[in-house]
Amino acid sequence: MSKAGYTQVAGNEGGAYHDEEDIDPDVDGAEKNANASEIELSDNIEKQPLHAASPAKKPEGKKDEDQFLKDGKSKIDYVMVYKNETKEGEDEAKRAKRRKEFFANLKEEGLILEQADPDTIPAATEEGEELPASESPDYQKMEEEDKNTFIKVHAPWSVLSRYAEEMKIKMPIKENDIDEPTTIWTFLRKVPNPFALSTEFVPQETNYFTLAFVRSREDEFIMESRDTFFSGTTRSRIVHEILEKARYDPDDKTKFGYDHMVANGSLAACFPLHDGDWHSDQSLLTHGPLNDRHLLYEEWASPKKFYKQQPLNLIRSYFGDKIGLYFSWLGYYTIMLTYAAIFGVVTFLLGCITLGSSVKVQEICNEEGVGSLVMCPLCNERCDYWHLSSSCFYSKLTYLFDNWATVIFAIFMSLWATMFCEFWKRRENTLQYEWDLFGFEDNEENVRPEFEAKAPDKRISPITKLSEPYLALRTKFPRIAASIMSILFMILLVVAAVISVIIYRIAIKVALARTGSEFVSSMSSIVTSVTASFISVILIMILQNVYERIAVWLTDLELHRTETEYEDSFVFKMYLFAFVNYYSTSFYIAFLKGKIPGNPSDYGKIFGLRQEECDASGCMQELFINIAITMCGKQFFNNFMELGTPVILNCIRSYKGRQEEKKGRGKYEQWEKDLDLADIGPRGLFKEYLEMVVQFGFTTIFVCAFPLAPFFALLNNLIEIRLDAFKFISQLRRPYAARAQDIGAWYAILVGIGNLSVLTNALVLAFTSEFIPQAVYKRRGGNGTLAGYMDFSLSHFNPEDFEEGSAPIDSEFGNITDCRYRGFYESTAPYNYNYDNWVILTWKLFFVLIYEHVIYLIKFALAYMIPDVPDFVRDQIRRENYLAQQALHEATLQRALRDDQDDRKGGASNA
Repeated sequence: MSKAGYTQVAGNEGGAYHDEEDIDPDVDGAEKNANASEIELSDNIEKQPLHAASPAKKPEGKKDEDQFLKDGKSKIDYVMVYKNETKEGEDEAKRAKRRKEFFANLKEEGLILEQADPDTIPAATEEGEELPASESPDYQKMEEEDKNTFIKVHAPWSVLSRYAEEMKIKMPIKENDIDEPTTIWTFLRKVPNPFALSTEFVPQETNYFTLAFVRSREDEFIMESRDTFFSGTTRSRIVHEILEKARYDPDDKTKFGYDHMVANGSLAACFPLHDGDWHSDQSLLTHGPLNDRHLLYEEWASPKKFYKQQPLNLIRSYFGDKIGLYFSWLGYYTIMLTYAAIFGVVTFLLGCITLGSSVKVQEICNEEGVGSLVMCPLCNERCDYWHLSSSCFYSKLTYLFDNWATVIFAIFMSLWATMFCEFWKRRENTLQYEWDLFGFEDNEENVRPEFEAKAPDKRISPITKLSEPYLALRTKFPRIAASIMSILFMILLVVAAVISVIIYRIAIKVALARTGSEFVSSMSSIVTSVTASFISVILIMILQNVYERIAVWLTDLELHRTETEYEDSFVFKMYLFAFVNYYSTSFYIAFLKGKIPGNPSDYGKIFGLRQEECDASGCMQELFINIAITMCGKQFFNNFMELGTPVILNCIRSYKGRQEEKKGRGKYEQWEKDLDLADIGPRGLFKEYLEMVVQFGFTTIFVCAFPLAPFFALLNNLIEIRLDAFKFISQLRRPYAARAQDIGAWYAILVGIGNLSVLTNALVLAFTSEFIPQAVYKRRGGNGTLAGYMDFSLSHFNPEDFEEGSAPIDSEFGNITDCRYRGFYESTAPYNYNYDNWVILTWKLFFVLIYEHVIYLIKFALAYMIPDVPDFVRDQIRRENYLAQQALHEATLQRALRDDQDDRKGGASNA
């Protein structure tokens, strides 16, 4: 339960904007008995006329009536759907038996189940008299098809209060009376902000101190009525807890839960109900919001609000803490990207502005000077010599991302990653307090039903001193070992795919160089990089989908105790695979390509093929192309699949229902609309987080090769937030309101990426860019300039020393006595590394050592100086703990007084 938002909850339950009568808490048994007749848990329920797949048959009723049971005041907390097969068989009989047992156990827990009304399709005789529904020709036609039965679930007060106490759900006890300290941010908030939300529709919410709910102390909590005390998200959490543990086979304790019922076909779906339509023909300004879903669309998902802040409390109150945390993290990440994007664009613009003054570019492009140098062939026999000036375009492209500003930008991004993680931790801890998430994993999170049912061992809990399911090390070790071996196999499979792309790069580059066309040969490097990058993206997407299925099976096999442990294990598996999958090609280009090419007398080879060489201007442009295509291509593909696929499928599924409603044949009920929407899936937000964390890797690990990466990430995220918002509001069924204390394993991954980025950027600057060789040349032989650097960086080779089978055949250059190639080698056979090579290598290693030590020291200093929890939040936590102790003390005193009074009465009666 949120510390904020109780004003809204008290007035509008679940976003239904109307008055409700109180349900008498003392007649729960009567409620259950009265509603027992609504749904007979027998085989006859399968024979009744039921809803079709997407009909809109019910006559029009009052607004929002499809949010309640027939009594008009009992809120629908969940909807279960099953398909009624017209062809009876053994399998259908088993499914019916499971449903009967499942429904009976739900009723035993106190839930009220109500079947949606059978379809009523108006029909008339020639005299105009209305026919019964069963005699309608349209109904008789429908009866031949498979139909859906909708079971509406309502949790009465007795169930809600009992489970709220068991689940230790915190509820408001007192309005927060601590004044926020006055800081510069206090004054800045008073300045008109065009990005701020409209307070007319999303007002500032009241902040409360909270305490775990206890039924016996109900009067101590802030409560206007029992009907509205628990929010819609809290109600759905409680009902989900019951649905998740209810058994459907009395003879097998492992047969339980609605998700297993869906998996075996006994249920078609199970979901909380959306509050109503997400769009309206009337203006929000003149008519106000229809419900919270409509308000979220207008103030959050609408493209017109792309520049506005997110209504995080409203998101959290509608979708739950876990989804609220995700959008809070995504919004904070996007804001932090703004600073990185500005710095990256400035770095790129500086490269564009100073391009014309680059001595290196001028020398390469000067066809009469250094550009006329004859270069050694790029492949064996079929490739001819070529002039250095052919690399003019590549040298210009390289300079844009490999100049003096790149070093400063790399340092900034390394520190930016730390600042982002540290400030997010502060923001997360603030949200944990405001949303009552502190201690959730330790105090509130329940054991997974799968663990309770399948754990082979038992032990006495060191906390409760009661028997509990347990997984001993002797049982856990083989499971973990099998998981590790499977992960290693899949990583090796990815490495094999990367090697195949490398072989493709080598083969296609040789093929293009052998065409005999000077233009095609000069473009061979960029064509190879672009096509190889696209192939890599396709392989990444295919392998990602295959591995996800394997990771789910492995994580299930490990049998984790809590949902948090399960998700963390799954996340680490998937990200480890994704890391190798997405970044391996970039690691190859940055640290392996062209590093051991040998010399023309003894070329380095991979599988018998001559290894790729970097262009005379370096490999930075190829690294940039690979990162740009992989990053941007992945983002475009994911956005299309995440939104495009659900929109298309939802339009197809809902077509029949929408057409029926247009024809005036009744109302397209909310539960029917929601059934036609896409399901978020069992792993919920995993793909959303993975997409963003992979993006974070591209913006940090190799950012010095692509300074525009933060800018493109920022553009993507501005669109991503609104696309995700639109998807959750309009295209997905409402997910159950899951709770989470934090963003889980993703934070540790983000910190790890930030630390790794320091080392990778140091290595890229030292070994992939020309930064160190140019600095050494300026100091040792260039008199402070780069004049003559290209001649210095290219070694001499005598064509008579070509290894067998590598000299060009029928060269157009005639008799060449000297050709040049990239590297620092001696000018005579056996062409060993010269003195300059070892000097430059020493400086490269020294640079990496100094760079990473200094940056790590600054990072750790920043992490130490920035407190994880703001002082203001610490004070509020202490205040809340004090109030909890005070309430406990008062309750103890009252109990002691009652006991004393009872003792006195007993003594008086005995006398």
